[in-house]
Formats: sequence, C-alpha cells, structure tokens
Amino acid sequence: MIFLYPWVMVLIIPWLFLLWYLLKRQRQPAVRVPSLEAFVKSGATGYGGALNFPMLLSALAVLLLILAAARPCRGTERTVIKGQGIDIMLAIDLSGSMQAIDIPSHISTYHQLEKGLKTGELLNRLEVAKRELSKFVERRPYDRIGMTGFADLPYNISPPTLDHAWLLRHLDELKPGMIGNATGIAGPIASCSSRLQNSDSKRRVIVLFTDGANNVNARISPRQAAEVAKSMKITIYTVGIGSQRAYAIVDSMMGKRLQEVPADFDEKLLQDIAQISGGKYYHARDAKGMSEVMDEINRMEKTVIEQPKFIDYKELAPMLAVYALILLLLGFLCAHTTHFKLP
Repeated sequence: MIFLYPWVMVLIIPWLFLLWYLLKRQRQPAVRVPSLEAFVKSGATGYGGALNFPMLLSALAVLLLILAAARPCRGTERTVIKGQGIDIMLAIDLSGSMQAIDIPSHISTYHQLEKGLKTGELLNRLEVAKRELSKFVERRPYDRIGMTGFADLPYNISPPTLDHAWLLRHLDELKPGMIGNATGIAGPIASCSSRLQNSDSKRRVIVLFTDGANNVNARISPRQAAEVAKSMKITIYTVGIGSQRAYAIVDSMMGKRLQEVPADFDEKLLQDIAQISGGKYYHARDAKGMSEVMDEINRMEKTVIEQPKFIDYKELAPMLAVYALILLLLGFLCAHTTHFKLP
C-alpha cells in the first residue's frame, strides 16, 4: 500500500492531541430520565461536553477522513509476458526394440538386475525417454511443443502446442511396438518439418530419438529429409538411445526371460542428420545418459522471454470516506437516542 499525499498524515498528530484532551476532560454530571419525549419536544440536543460513545465515533470518523485525504492506494502486481518461445517437435521411436532395458555399468550380477527390475530402478528405453521428455516439457512452459511417434511410418500425435498437460497425457500412453517394429527415420523428419513449416517462430527445432538403424525404404532418404528441414531453417538434434548391455523381457515356454537386445542405431547417419541441419548428435547409453542429454539440449535451446511488471493501483480513499460517513451517522443517532443528555 502507498499514499499519494503522505504529508497529509501529519494531521494525525493534532488529532491525537485532541483525542487525549477529550479523554482527560472531566465528565459532566447527567441525570437519567425514564422518557425523552419531553426533551425532544423542548428541542434539547444530545451532545454534552464530556467524551462519550458518539463523540468517539466522530473522532474515528475524522481519523478516517485524514487517511482518505492522504489518498491510500493498494497495488496488484501484473506480469505481462513479451517475446516468443521456440517451436519444438519431438520425434520418438516406438518400434518394438524400445522395450529393451539398458543395464548401467554398476549392475554386474543377475541378482542386482532382478532387484533393479522389481524396484523400478531399471526401465525400458521408451519409459526412460518418456520420463526425461516429461521433465524437458515442464521446464519449457513458454515453448510450443509437438510430438510424432514413428516405427514403420510416422504417427502424428500433436502439433506444436502450449497445452503441455494435454501433450504429457498423450506421451504417457505411448508403448513400444504400438505402431510397428521397423524403424523409418526419413518419415518422422519430413512429418515434423511439415508441422513446423508454417510456424511463425524464429527458432524451430526437431529432437529425434531412436535406438535402431533406418530399415524402411522411403521415397526420400533420411539425409535428404534433413536437407529439406535445413531449407526450412529447422535445426535437428538426434539422440541415439541404448548400449550393448541391453535386455528385453520376453515370454517363452519357460515363462518370462531376458533376451539380449543390443542397440543397433546408425551413429554415422544420426551424426550426418544433425550436421546437415546445424544441430548436434548425442548418445544416451542409459537413463543417466538420457537425463544428461536432455539437460544439455535444454541449456542450448534457450527461450528469451521478457517479463515486464505492472502494478494496478486501487484507490482506497472513497471507501474510507464512506466508512467515515457511516461513523458520523452512527454517532449522530447514538447522541439523539441511547446517549441523549441534557447539559
């Protein structure tokens, strides 16, 4: 709260002296009467010289008027966001191999592996990617983020949007092998590029995650798709997921068992795609590596947002003046009813 005319509050000092004087003033004697009718007809007034309840109300009313004259204002801070975020498309491999679990180097025995699976410490590649992508999306509230899944063909999940809650709900529904088991890399690059083509954002980015080599014959190659993205001024980050110590849980006649599924992504291809478009290639060997990769991409793609602050002030003087008037009226009513006196 601020006061536009704070110097007016100096008047509170003489008001305090007046209040002190009234409190110290000797009460004058008064006589109780059973009825006021005779005094009302005579035109007698109700104010005596001593301080009483009506006079106290009047004193408070004067204090409120002094405060109102000082023009108190209460401010509400309002933040206006200026600037533009980045448009990002996430391309996520949904082939069957994404169910593989990459084993960190600190796990060296089957007992440790079994314990990690039971406690949830070890997750399959897609679950790790989903967890880190959720964190990535939550850290970028001002960016429009879309998502495409791919296997044999690309599957458009969402265009770039600021409705991140909706995006994260659909991200959580993704499963390995839900749209096929092959890996076509040109398709998702072309699909994401078309989603970003008409974007008015100054910065447009594709982040592609895969754990397999390109094994789908499309009309254009992944490198040609990267060239198309480059012509649209779209930057591509590529992330190769997985290590040579990876296993998938598969069903067999003897029950569930672990099957070795080493990563087989084409590192040279992913490097070329990133280089062509001006991006960067990363290798996420396990959950920790994936977290580090997403942290680095988050740092590299900074969103510049201005947040000027404005304060909307609300005048409190009219309200105080109304309260003062109410106190004066109450004092007047009390003086002529319950506190009626004959000097």
